[in-house]
Amino acid sequence: MAGTEDAYTAEPFVPRRGGLPALREAAADCRGCPLHRAATQTVFGAGKASARVMLVGEQPGDQEDRQGKPFVGPAGKLLDRALTDAGIDPADAYVTNAVKHFKFTRAKPGKRRIHKAPTLRETTACGPWLAAELDRVTPELIVVLGATAGKALLGSSFRVTQVRGTVLEEEIRGRPERLVPTVHPSAVLRADDREGAYRGLVSDLEIAARALG
Repeated sequence: MAGTEDAYTAEPFVPRRGGLPALREAAADCRGCPLHRAATQTVFGAGKASARVMLVGEQPGDQEDRQGKPFVGPAGKLLDRALTDAGIDPADAYVTNAVKHFKFTRAKPGKRRIHKAPTLRETTACGPWLAAELDRVTPELIVVLGATAGKALLGSSFRVTQVRGTVLEEEIRGRPERLVPTVHPSAVLRADDREGAYRGLVSDLEIAARALG
């Protein structure tokens, strides 16, 4: 697949058949865009195919890149606590990201890696993986964590501040979906009023819990 990364699409790497394990194995070799070059490894989604709720974030962070699992860093720990406080068992959720490789910059060579937001082109390139995950999991509800995930699922006009904490009904890839947008847990960690931001996240997730019934 020479030159595939220049095409900016993961489509040639996504297997048509098989469940989540087949997807995860194939994603490890994805060269659908140049982000794979600097990242340690692909960070695919985690959870059961029977999960009722899918949580979609932006991209893996430093800890996720090192461990190869989504939401294992500080933001992931905060998300687990918020889900539990909202009445959703984290073990019953499938968690993934719109982009499967860590994008970062360094202030100086050898210094710590600083998160850099993926471009729309990179998010679009990774879209076939997210579509395949939705196809295999078929969740009852999608929780959208932040603007990048929202744009990946709902288009570039998405604004998390306008629709957070509401239940949206949209068609995604030809399938009707229910979604509850909220902020990304990393935004809570960065907030000046962290306690207030955390309460807001839990409040949005409580709406998700009620939508699940």
